Amino acid sequence: MRMTTTFGVNQIISHGFGVFLFAALVPMMKESIDISHWHLATIGALTQLSYLGGAMLLGLVGHRVASEWLVLITGSITSLLLFVMATLDDLMMVLLVLTCMAACAAISWGAIVELITRYARPALCSTCLSSASSGTAWGYGLNGLLILLVVPLLGWRSGWLLAGMLGAATVILTLFLLRNLKQRAVTKSPEATSALSARQLLHAIMRERAAFFACLICFMVGFATMPFSTWLNTYLAELMLPPALGGYTWTIAGVTGMIAGFLSGKLADSKGHGVALLIVFGGFSLGIFAFVYDPAYFAVFAGFGYGLMYFPMWGIVAGWVNEHYSSTATMQINGIGMVTFGLGGALGNLMAGFIQDISGSLERVYWVIAIDALLLVFLALYIYLTEQQEVEKYMGNPLC
Repeated sequence: MRMTTTFGVNQIISHGFGVFLFAALVPMMKESIDISHWHLATIGALTQLSYLGGAMLLGLVGHRVASEWLVLITGSITSLLLFVMATLDDLMMVLLVLTCMAACAAISWGAIVELITRYARPALCSTCLSSASSGTAWGYGLNGLLILLVVPLLGWRSGWLLAGMLGAATVILTLFLLRNLKQRAVTKSPEATSALSARQLLHAIMRERAAFFACLICFMVGFATMPFSTWLNTYLAELMLPPALGGYTWTIAGVTGMIAGFLSGKLADSKGHGVALLIVFGGFSLGIFAFVYDPAYFAVFAGFGYGLMYFPMWGIVAGWVNEHYSSTATMQINGIGMVTFGLGGALGNLMAGFIQDISGSLERVYWVIAIDALLLVFLALYIYLTEQQEVEKYMGNPLC
């Protein structure tokens, strides 16, 4: 439990603050920094490309560096940059800092996947992974509270300062955890810790079912969730809806993700990963379609569906991959999955900027996201059905 909680707090820092706090604070930051729609689109695209670069680096060479060091180094850099963000007025410096934090977030999560799959009990692997990945949800919830309670009183710079302070405390907490894990480490077999060569990794992604679908899911999730989160507050402002609605939406997404992480992980461990994916993608799809029908009435419901899917999805997918590969290979495949997530997010943000530029509205952006969410439901249904076929085939084999 201590391991899961500590790594969950790392997710608050790396993803909740390092990746998503800017999107939550950008309407307030516009008061002192001139940020246009194209600036926002460029920042969204470049940070996702940076996330892609960090994930690709992790997938190809991450197994050569101890995951313990990766978690500590990326956490320290992110914490420092959160403090730096509170001092910036230059848009190019903001872009540079956000880009660096995005790369750190990708590397941090990949290292966490390797550590959890190495140390957690196999029967609870997906539960631990989903719970830790839902640390990002806690970050979302804190972002919403910052918008509602702190920023109106102390200004947007206070949000970055508080995030940096929590990041510094998290690095210290993580250091103590890693020392304890090292002391109780057990010897693993070569198969349990073996890494894939670059050629083997590429072959797995292109030819092997679990690795291929994991990366495809990450791409589609990135294409849907990144423009949703980047442009949500801007779209609500376009509709002249109160800024507090965005805060409530972020908070509900965070609270839902906090709970969904544990429950969906338990569901994946007990009933199968296909069932868990079908439920979380179905909830996300319902929320998005309701939101495009009536943004004012269903914004909070969309936040619920977003939280139900996005935060635990990473743990469910990583747990599914770990059923077929070693902990180190799972980290590598997860790294490539984050690459495809970054590609999907960059494409989604550029798509959103293009649609907003030619139409003057973001309404069509959310219709595209809704279609993508529906395709995710069909993909999860296919995985569930093929999983059932494999189980039936196994049970019907007299040699089993």
